[in-house]
Order: sequence, then C-alpha cells, then structure tokens
Amino acid sequence: MPNKIMVLGGYGNFGKRISRALAAKGIDVLIVGRSLEKSKRLADEIGHHATPLCFSVPDDLGQFLAEHRPAAVINTVGPFQHQGYETARIAIECGVNYVDLADGREFVCGISELDALAKNAGVAVISGASTVPALSDAVVSEYRGEFSSIQNLKYGISPGQGAERGLATTQGILSYVGKPLAPFPSIKRRVFGWQNIYRQPYPGLGKRWMANCDIPDLDLLPKRHNIKTIQFSAGLELAPLHLGLWALSWIIRLGLPVELKNFAAPLLSVSNWFNRFGSSDGGMHVVIAGPSASDPTKTIERHWFIIAKNGDGPHIPTIPAILLAQRFATGNLPPTGAYPCLGLVSLSDYVCELEGPNFEVVTERR
Repeated sequence: MPNKIMVLGGYGNFGKRISRALAAKGIDVLIVGRSLEKSKRLADEIGHHATPLCFSVPDDLGQFLAEHRPAAVINTVGPFQHQGYETARIAIECGVNYVDLADGREFVCGISELDALAKNAGVAVISGASTVPALSDAVVSEYRGEFSSIQNLKYGISPGQGAERGLATTQGILSYVGKPLAPFPSIKRRVFGWQNIYRQPYPGLGKRWMANCDIPDLDLLPKRHNIKTIQFSAGLELAPLHLGLWALSWIIRLGLPVELKNFAAPLLSVSNWFNRFGSSDGGMHVVIAGPSASDPTKTIERHWFIIAKNGDGPHIPTIPAILLAQRFATGNLPPTGAYPCLGLVSLSDYVCELEGPNFEVVTERR
C-alpha cells in the first residue's frame, strides 16, 4: 500500500491543514491546486514529504491518479451543494480510495448511489468526513448509552469572527439562506435556512446567535440513532452580521429573485471588514435530551462543547479526513463501498487529534 495521499484543494482553507498534518505524520502528500505557485509555496514550507501538483479537476484527475497511484484522494474542493460525483467516479475507475469534506445534505446522503461501483472496484468512497456528520455522530454515539431513547438533539457551530473563512463554505451557506429546507424526520412544519434564531451560551465565549442550517445530519442521524427531533444551527459571532443575514433570509423567503451564493465573494469581503470587532475563538455545542437509561421516568440532558481559540477552529473539520487518510496510508482500510462518514471516527480519537492549548472540551450531565 503506497504511503501517499493526494489532497485536492491542497493549499486551501482546509486542504493546507490536512496537508501539513499528514506530512507531520510522515505521510507523503500530493498538494493539488489550480496555482502551481501556491502549491509550491506550501510544499516548500512543509518539506520533503510534500509534492506540488497543478492540474484541472476533474478533467485531468484520472491521468495524475494513474501516474502517482496514491492510497487515497481527499477532496476539499467545495461547495458540494450542487456538485455531482464525477471526481469520486474517476477515483473509483482508477482504483483509488476517495474521501471528501462535504457538508452538502443531498451530496452526502446520495453518495450511496456509487456503492456498487466502489465495491466492484474494491475501494472505499467516504463522504462527509468533516464536523458534520462525522463529529456530530461521534458525540451522539459516545453518549447514546446514557439514554433509553433520544428525544431531542439540538446542536450547532459558532466560529470566531477572526477565524479564517473559505469562499466555498460561504457559498454553501448562502445557497439555502431564506429557502425552505427539504423535509426531514421529526419535523412536520417547513423550516427555512438561517431562521429560527436563538442565543446559545458557550463556556468562556458568552452567548452566540444561532440560525437554521441545512446539513446531511438532518436525514442521517434520526435514522441512525432513532432521534425524535433534531435541530442544527450555525451562527456568526458578531450580532450585526448574524442578524443582517437573518434579515436577508426574510427577503429571500418573501420572494426576492436573488441567488445570494452569487454574491458570496463580496459578502465575505464585507464580513472581513468586521474582524477587528470580534475574536478568533469559536465553538460547537451538542445538547442531547431524553429519558435516562437507568431511570426512564427521569429526563436528562448531556451538554458537550468543544471550544477552539486563536483561530484554530477551521482545524476541527479536517480531523476525520486526516484520521482516515492515515488509515489508508498504513493499510488499515475501512470497508469497501460508498457511504457517509458515520461510525468511522470515535470521539476519543477525534479529541486526541485535537489535543493542544487552543482546544478545550467541556461536558456535563444535567
């Protein structure tokens, strides 16, 4: 098994973190991007475990996979909300394992359409190796045994204003702001993107505004863990920005014929103007509620938080891909087939990979 991983978007917001982490583990990294200069710059920074590559994806992917024969290809090139599976199909055709960081609901949930092809090729095709659904599932799996059933899962993410934000992530969120989300288990009324706002307290960060987001968990986790109701939200640290986007969501909901995702670049630039007014600290919260396994007459709650400081929040979504890539590179292979990233990364392994002064996990049972 080759000790080599190809990272598409290898010098981008998430790709550069994955490339650095894998090289630090002694794994050879192929850094792929549209700019050879940027790819070389990162490769020079990393050292002898990094090789810069520049080619068009997916057009030239097959040629370079055949030439370099990596153990796996990691796709960080979003947004995935409106992408097809051509990149994954090319990997399958070349007999190369595939992992992506997608959080697009339809994309991740639909990856199983490639299951037969992947099994026939003897490769694993894993979608959603990111905060959702990989980390969220790991948290629920860790504490599932405390409950006789899970009545409610309410969770979300609030990055720091100063943390690095990618254009693809911004485009992904803007693609559904103000639009009705597809129905999902436990919800009988319509739910709209970036609405149903509320304030969530975080240890050491204070309260953050939250709003509805569309993610694959809405379909995957209720079925996997028999959850009665589920709500996922995200939030911006600065109230004017969060509430401004909330106001835009109402304009879209009322029928303004505008695709906000087309304005992602200027809106991201405007957002960056406000960095001096915020912090670089963010967090994720997970609140699980239901009858206690030891006493079903008593309702309990498990509160779990991870706090990221000094701009290190964007490292959290990269952990599942890093851990999976390490498995591929060392021959500890996941099952063949195409499936979402569920049950592949334990919470303990996830937290261990994040150990350091800029990360803190807080958990309590109520």
